[in-house]
Amino acid sequence: QVQLAESGGGLVQAGGSLRLSCAASQSIFNLYTVAWYLQAPGKQREMVAIINGGGGTNYEESVKGRFTISRDNAKSTVYLQMNSLKSEDTGVYYCNTWHAPKIPWGQGTQVTVSS
Repeated sequence: QVQLAESGGGLVQAGGSLRLSCAASQSIFNLYTVAWYLQAPGKQREMVAIINGGGGTNYEESVKGRFTISRDNAKSTVYLQMNSLKSEDTGVYYCNTWHAPKIPWGQGTQVTVSS
């Protein structure tokens, strides 16, 4: 079964940048449409960015122009470059498939943006 490991989170000041990584244990991951999800404190997990197997991308409106999703199939890894971070970007970030079935969720990576 594919396993996911997110990393790259941390504490950053508003306006700063972080790059998150989502490493998969099997290369079949490269065929999937993958999304980054944000679970903000007290809220449901929501999609922020999607990338399909061909590299096409889509973004939640509030992150357009600030976040960039990309993938490196040689490493079976999906990235999320986050620039101009805002306090509302705070939360735990997870990656997973966009379509069902979902892969078992990883531990996520905490992003905290201080204002």
